[in-house]
Order: sequence, then C-alpha cells, then structure tokens
Amino acid sequence: MILLFDFKGENKMNRKEKFEKYVEIAKRAEKMGLLAFDRMSLIMDLQHTDDEFNLRLDDLLNADDFNFAHDIVGIQRNFNRESKVMDNLFVPRFSS
Repeated sequence: MILLFDFKGENKMNRKEKFEKYVEIAKRAEKMGLLAFDRMSLIMDLQHTDDEFNLRLDDLLNADDFNFAHDIVGIQRNFNRESKVMDNLFVPRFSS
C-alpha cells in the first residue's frame, strides 16, 4: 500500500482509498434515507466537495447521525453541479 504524507506528516489517502470512503459514506447516507438523487451522484458530489474543502472523510463517516446528515444534505443541496463549486456559502462541518 502506498501512503502519502503532507508537510505535517499526516497520513493521506490515495485515490482508491478515497473512492472507497466515498462509497462507504454514500451507502450510509442511503441507509439513512438522505439521498437526494442516487448513490453515484452523491459519490461525485463528495469527490468535488473533497477537492474544494479537503474533507475529513473518516470523521464524516464515523460522525453521529445529526452531524453526518447535516453535511450530506448540505452538500447535496448546495453543490452546484454546473460550476462544480459549493454555493450559498455552505461549508461542511467535516472540512479541513
């Protein structure tokens, strides 16, 4: 397994590991009935949001239901799929 480190020495996930986290998060969102569209749409939204805000994916995945729902619903409602950036000044709680 290849691990990447930033200047602080923190472990960074590679692309495959990140995608696997997006899938796990989307599955949890689906179980909770939070999907606005479908699982793949949320996965793509998460990827773009992660690019913009450097999401703490493990923290998001392990968050309590209230905070998890806040970010998932907020991302789906405020992510602009045309410009590929977040609208309405929404900032996910699990951004870095």
